Amino acid sequence: MTEPEKSKLTTGIVSELSVVLPAFNEEANIERVAREAAQYLDTTGLDYEIIVVNDGSRDRTGEIIDRLAKELPRVRACHHPQNRGYGSALRTGFAAARKKFVFYMDGDGQFDIRELGLLLPLATDEDHIVTGYRIKRNDPFIRRLNARLFGGWLVRILLNVRVRDLNCAFKLIPRKVLEAVTLESTGALINAELYGRAVRKGFGIKEVGVHHYPRTAGTQTGAHPMVILRAFYDLFRLRQKIVSER
Repeated sequence: MTEPEKSKLTTGIVSELSVVLPAFNEEANIERVAREAAQYLDTTGLDYEIIVVNDGSRDRTGEIIDRLAKELPRVRACHHPQNRGYGSALRTGFAAARKKFVFYMDGDGQFDIRELGLLLPLATDEDHIVTGYRIKRNDPFIRRLNARLFGGWLVRILLNVRVRDLNCAFKLIPRKVLEAVTLESTGALINAELYGRAVRKGFGIKEVGVHHYPRTAGTQTGAHPMVILRAFYDLFRLRQKIVSER
């Protein structure tokens, strides 16, 4: 995608934006990702902030984002003293966000922040989450298989959520949605919980295809068998909670 010119970018009703970047042991990626986000957002005319959440990293991630926060006035750093999980990192970022819309993507460099320009025109109200779906997913086989089993039919059956790419970490969420739901997940289930609770509250979902790039540095953690098994177990428990709520 070519970088949109400021005068040509269509932002829907979005005028202000909090960008949340969760990061765990991403010293090789997070500076590039955060800087590219700031450079792109500077061209949009949006009133924005970037919140980088260091989820208890054991490498230099925390040090790097603290330096970025001192250098770049719109970047803020949040730190977990210990690793709490992907869902917890997102929830910390959501709680810290000050703007009317919240966008998040991972800090591993597998998405292009400039493709946010594909989501913004779809934000025509505050009653829909706008999400990307990966046109071609560049992940190991086990992650793609898990996505097909977990997000393809199980979440559809249990939570009545119908999306093409459940765990695509490229989402634009109105604050209205985040204020209407209470998120509890600490791990990979956070996306299913967000959708499940939002749909039950009457919110909708809009989707658009985005590109997904191979990871060039760092190590993926979500493909560990125990992480996957725990997500399946937690999904059934989540379904019971959501159904029992009024």
